[in-house]
Amino acid sequence: MGSGGTNERRVVRLRDGRALCYAEYGAPDGFPVINAHGGLACRLDVAAADSAALEAGVRLISPDRPGIGGSDPKSGRTVLGWADDVEELTALLTIESFAVMGWSMGGQYAAAVGHALPSQTRRVAIIAGVLPLTEPGVFAHLPAFDRYYTRWSKYSPMVARSCFGLMANSARFAPNWYGRLAARQLGSADAEVLRSEGFSTFARMSAEALRNTDGVAEDYRAWIRPWGFKPEDLAVPVDVWAGEQDQLIDSRWPAELARRIPGARLHRRPGGHFLAHLHFREILDRLCA
Repeated sequence: MGSGGTNERRVVRLRDGRALCYAEYGAPDGFPVINAHGGLACRLDVAAADSAALEAGVRLISPDRPGIGGSDPKSGRTVLGWADDVEELTALLTIESFAVMGWSMGGQYAAAVGHALPSQTRRVAIIAGVLPLTEPGVFAHLPAFDRYYTRWSKYSPMVARSCFGLMANSARFAPNWYGRLAARQLGSADAEVLRSEGFSTFARMSAEALRNTDGVAEDYRAWIRPWGFKPEDLAVPVDVWAGEQDQLIDSRWPAELARRIPGARLHRRPGGHFLAHLHFREILDRLCA
C-alpha cells in the first residue's frame, strides 16, 4: 500500500506551461528512482512498492505521462519526448542522477530516458516490456485488447474514449466488481496479486488513470509511434525483468530485448505481468547497484 495523502498528488509546472503530476514513495532522502507507469495505469501503479522502497533506501518518484491522471495533455507526443519531461522534473527536484524503471507500456519510456539522458541515468529496469511496435510482426503478438484499443485510439478515437469512460465509471462506482473482473481476465499469477493487494486498490489506481479518456487514447497513439531510437542504441546498464507466467506479452520478447540491448541482463522470475509486485525489493536493489 502507498503512503497516500499529498505524497500521491504533487504537481510541478513545466516550461511550456503544462502541469506534471507525480507521486512519491519510499525514503524521501533516498536514491532517486523514476517510475514509468504502464498502460491503462498512472503514477499510482507503484504504490505497492512503498515499503520496499523505504527498506531499500529508494526515493521512488512516479510521474503521470501527459494526459494521464493529473498531468496536462500534450498532443502528438512521442516515447522519446517523455525524457524531456523527466529531465525537467528532476531539475526542478534538484536531482542530478537517478535510475529509471518502467513496467509494461512504460518499459519503452524507461528505455527512452536511459537513451536521452545517459549522463544522469545510472541504470534502467524494463519490466514486462515490449519490443518496438513499429517492427514487423510485433503488433500482431500483442493481447487482443491492446490491439483493439490501439486501433480505436488511432482510427476511431470516439470509440476508444467511450470504452475508457465505461472502464473509469466501473472502477469508480463498482470498484470490487471492477477488480474481480480484471482478475478473471488475467492469468492466475496476476489474479493473485490483485486479490492480495485488494480489488478496490487496483480500481482506485484505474479510476485515476482513466479520468481523462482522450489522454488514455493518446497514450495508445504514442506507443505505436516510432521510439526515436533502437534498443541497440542504449549505452547505460539495463536489466530486463520477465515473469515466467506472464500471459500478456510474447514470452520471446524479454530475451530478445536483453539480446539487443548492449550488455543487458535478463532476469526471469516467478510471476505474471505484475511480477514487479512480487519482486520490488530485488528490482530496486538492482537499480541502486
